[in-house]
Amino acid sequence: MALKSLRLSAVGMLALCWCATPAAADDAVATRFEVFGFAGVHVLTMRSRTDESSGNYSISLEYSTKGLAKLFVDLTTLADVNGRTVDGVAQPAWYQSDSVRNGVARHNRIDYRPDGIVNAAASPAPPDPIAPDRARGTIDNLTAYFRLEHQLASTGSCKLTEHVFDGRHAYDLVFSDEGRQALTPGGGQTFSGPAIGCRMTRRNWPGVVDPEGDEGAQGGTIWYARLVPGDLLVPVRTRMDTQLGVVEGYLAELHGRGVNLDLLH
Repeated sequence: MALKSLRLSAVGMLALCWCATPAAADDAVATRFEVFGFAGVHVLTMRSRTDESSGNYSISLEYSTKGLAKLFVDLTTLADVNGRTVDGVAQPAWYQSDSVRNGVARHNRIDYRPDGIVNAAASPAPPDPIAPDRARGTIDNLTAYFRLEHQLASTGSCKLTEHVFDGRHAYDLVFSDEGRQALTPGGGQTFSGPAIGCRMTRRNWPGVVDPEGDEGAQGGTIWYARLVPGDLLVPVRTRMDTQLGVVEGYLAELHGRGVNLDLLH
């Protein structure tokens, strides 16, 4: 989950022959994240659902700005990705997002071919679209975070760089280690326990003209913890630099794999 995630969206479509099979309810992990800005002002609510079954995965993310934040950026977004795990690495099959930003609707869709070619469509069209050759081998941002969460579960290391293209914006997500930390309750969240800190840096591609390149989070720290059984770590807190200033996010609810948590009061 990243807070580039301050700008995603989607509804599903099938691509090629990769069809994700819905997971049983117990295999799904659903979360709610609340994000706060200066003086504790509520700025964003994010809800996600991750399903894994028989080598397939699907992720959905929905978020919207709240309260005073809507005066600066009135945004509602829904994003989805479906794919499969190949040789232990998540590979997207399709990604789609739909959002309304300050009254303007946007739609992005990408189909990923096994040979690395991506077929992208965006409406309205971006002023300086990414050339297909340059987008080759990229992934969506939901899959980028999903790869990180699995890597953390198996190695404990954040070191990872992913080339991301969402149909409109192109950038690298660069993750690095900030070490292990024992979190204590704070910000109204009751969670306490060991966590792994990952530094995230968004690095825009050189030579790409993107008038919206400052949207979303440009960098920050995400703390992950092992809250559910299996090979997946979950973000429990974030601190991000965004166009709204520094914002802090807290995992409020988690349900799945036999675990039910209500952490924010």
